[in-house]
Amino acid sequence: MATERILALDVGDRRIGLAITDALGLTAQPLFTIHRTTQRADLKSIARFIRQHSVTTLLVGNPLNADGTQSPQAAKTQAFAELLREAHPSLKHHLLDERLTTREAHGLLDAAGHGKRTAGKSGGKTVDRRDLIDQIAAVLLLEAFLSKRDGPVLLPDVEADLR
Repeated sequence: MATERILALDVGDRRIGLAITDALGLTAQPLFTIHRTTQRADLKSIARFIRQHSVTTLLVGNPLNADGTQSPQAAKTQAFAELLREAHPSLKHHLLDERLTTREAHGLLDAAGHGKRTAGKSGGKTVDRRDLIDQIAAVLLLEAFLSKRDGPVLLPDVEADLR
């Protein structure tokens, strides 16, 4: 059985954070940060990730103002999301409210003790905090989508089974 792979994008002016579901489609994992150059190059990079990971659903974070109104960045992001929809018409597309995901991502990194630069997986290479922020914001967006999609997890009544 093929698993639905979902790719989430935190789109900014300089970077795009990517997160993807695991092979079972259950959890969100940070994937990569694209450093934006041209719109064409950005779309090509995202297309490569879509192909590599057999993505079936694309989520784009919509950065609304705190009061829910349209922000200037939201208008840019919505235009980019429309380009993605045109480039990948066979995918399911969702534009999701992403208010406060970047703030929450900063809080998570602060709580974990990450400074402006942190050691990467290889141990010697440092990773820019801004790249991590964008990936974590995409993870938070994807986790919110997964929790709404799947609903609450209900555990069986263990006491009833013990009787």
